Amino acid sequence: MVTKAAKAISQRVSSEVASMAENATQAAKRLVVGRERMSAVDTAWLRMDSNRNLMMIVGVDVFEKPVSYEAIAKLITERLLKFKRFRQKVETDASGSWWVTEKNFQLGQHLVHHTLKAKAKSGKSGGPAGEAEMQEFVGTLASQPLDPEFPLWQFHLVENYKGTNALVVRIHHCIADGIALVAVMMSLTDQNNGAQVQPSRRAKDVDSNPWTPFLKPLTKGTIKAISATGSAWSKSIELMAQPDRLVDYAQIGSQVLKDAAKIALMPNDSQTILKGVPQGSKRVAWNDPLPLVEVKLICKALDASVNDVLLSCVAGSIRQYLIARGESVEGVELRAMVPVNLRPIEQALKLGNRFGLVPLTLPVGVADPIERVREVRRRMEGLKGGYQALLAFAVLGVVGLTPKVVQTQVLDLLARKATAVMTNVPGPAMPIYMAGGKLSRVMFWVPQSGDIGVGVSILSYDGGVQFGLITDSALCDDPQTIIDGFAPEFDKLIMTLSMMPEAMWNDPELSDGARHGALFPMPSGDSVKEPVRKSASKQARRRQAA
Repeated sequence: MVTKAAKAISQRVSSEVASMAENATQAAKRLVVGRERMSAVDTAWLRMDSNRNLMMIVGVDVFEKPVSYEAIAKLITERLLKFKRFRQKVETDASGSWWVTEKNFQLGQHLVHHTLKAKAKSGKSGGPAGEAEMQEFVGTLASQPLDPEFPLWQFHLVENYKGTNALVVRIHHCIADGIALVAVMMSLTDQNNGAQVQPSRRAKDVDSNPWTPFLKPLTKGTIKAISATGSAWSKSIELMAQPDRLVDYAQIGSQVLKDAAKIALMPNDSQTILKGVPQGSKRVAWNDPLPLVEVKLICKALDASVNDVLLSCVAGSIRQYLIARGESVEGVELRAMVPVNLRPIEQALKLGNRFGLVPLTLPVGVADPIERVREVRRRMEGLKGGYQALLAFAVLGVVGLTPKVVQTQVLDLLARKATAVMTNVPGPAMPIYMAGGKLSRVMFWVPQSGDIGVGVSILSYDGGVQFGLITDSALCDDPQTIIDGFAPEFDKLIMTLSMMPEAMWNDPELSDGARHGALFPMPSGDSVKEPVRKSASKQARRRQAA
């Protein structure tokens, strides 16, 4: 009985001590005004900066007509700074990293005015700068770290670019992931009637909401896999909040163990000139947008997704780039880490990082454009239904709690398994406006970590598909060459499809020889066949004009 009483007293004391400790912790938090602990995952992204790769998301918004510095300043003050994270800087001590409100916030530190100078041509100087000057300027900014003494973001209003101006955006990845930042940037824009683009909080409004493409998870298969456990979002959110409790979810099945083994035992991809040690000097490039209606037409004809078609064009362009430089492409496969959104729709405007990564191996060694689309589709399907994105998120959460040297070793190990980072964000189907000015082009580039030196970004906007490429100059000094190959690869896809009979479009059993020999006329009248023929004719005329 004495033992029972002593045990009861011990439990009571322990409970009281725990309660006192919790109260003391909460009181201490209240005493630290404007200070907030950074999450483990965001800490991992903060510490991922290196002299080889900076963890910045870089974007460019091009205005149809010039807008003023004052208009942009007013916009930032009224809409961006309502998000407290953009008024907070990062402080790191022995206990970890913290978000701390900047007491003497100065907008001039974060909105900087630039004027591009046009390069002299034929002994003449002056006039508006063009693509080359803008790309060089953006590449320089992508190579420069943000000042840690201030909140980790900066906008650059660039004058004298093709007779208009542009806004170059730099935001550190520890503030938020790409989906959240796109949502934030969209909150700075208006529709053509002057109404601010607003995300809806009601589920019934989601399908008609212009934000919907940004907010839905990019890989539905991942969410379906989580749903198999019985409570999709509750368990995934709990797991993301406490990645160190991953073991508690072992009951969700052997798939988790299989996916964990795949990540741990993933072999290195093919060794090419694009794989090496970055030096920290960045180059950026972009293309003229592809017509989205034509991309969707090919998707319908091949029963493929937009991702399947676009990534197959990326693989084809890289293939031609390697061939032109004397590289063998026989059997070459290039692994890209693809971000997967894990953020629920209703949490779109909450900042921080809520995404995982899945490894997609691009079939660079496949020459036939139709077969390459099918192979990309097959591999994308293989990624669906797995837990690799959640596991990658858990890894980031765990390493964010470890000493930086441990994090670096773990993430460098994973980075050695890949050559590139690739992301695809569907954007608004109609033009949008910022500070009263219509945006004629929207672009962004994803950061790379470790020894990864190639980043591919795909963004659809206003009926076009925009490719962006960022590379390290030590691995690829002229990314425009790769970008310029995307459209010809898409042309090949259209032309090859137009010369095939409809019966062969979706037959994966046909051999390469059968496809290449299938130069039959296509019957007209069908909703898919006839547009494909017309698209092929347009592509031919465009090539002749070029």
